[in-house]
Amino acid sequence: MATPNYGYEKRQKELAKKRKKEDKLKAKAERKLDPHGNELPDTDQAENESAEGTPQTDASAS
Repeated sequence: MATPNYGYEKRQKELAKKRKKEDKLKAKAERKLDPHGNELPDTDQAENESAEGTPQTDASAS
């Protein structure tokens, strides 16, 4: 039986964390550019992120 390659698994986890962090920073930057929660054209992901950001801003304003 083959032995597990722990180094590969660790590298994949690190890459996943890095991608997730970059996505969060990108979403945060987009929210700063469009603070009113308006939909940004031509990106499904931006629409989802702005929809998620809207309740947070409403809750913080209360």
